[in-house]
Amino acid sequence: VQLVESGGGLVQPGGSLRLSCAASGFTFSRYTMSWYRQAPGKERELVAAITSAGGRTYFADSMKDRFTISTDNAKNTVYLQMNSLKPDDTAVYYCNAQDDYNKYNYWGQGTQVTVSS
Repeated sequence: VQLVESGGGLVQPGGSLRLSCAASGFTFSRYTMSWYRQAPGKERELVAAITSAGGRTYFADSMKDRFTISTDNAKNTVYLQMNSLKPDDTAVYYCNAQDDYNKYNYWGQGTQVTVSS
């Protein structure tokens, strides 16, 4: 099983980034895919999630109007589109996969996002 994130980097406040997470080794369409983030000195927090079957989405309140999560089942990839980025969005962003029966849970290695002028 592999989850490989990409797309992080340095961006100015107000800018945008799109993170990608390429999954392999499991049945992607049967997993809820999520993005978490962890800032220095803080706990890891859920950013956004998209369910396996119905594609319902969830966003943390502070990101609801700025971030979008989507999947491409043909590419086994989940995306996080981040707009209007703020310095407080600076963190390592992690991809997570959780199966429908809460039996399997996988993490990626993380990608750094830094929002700074």
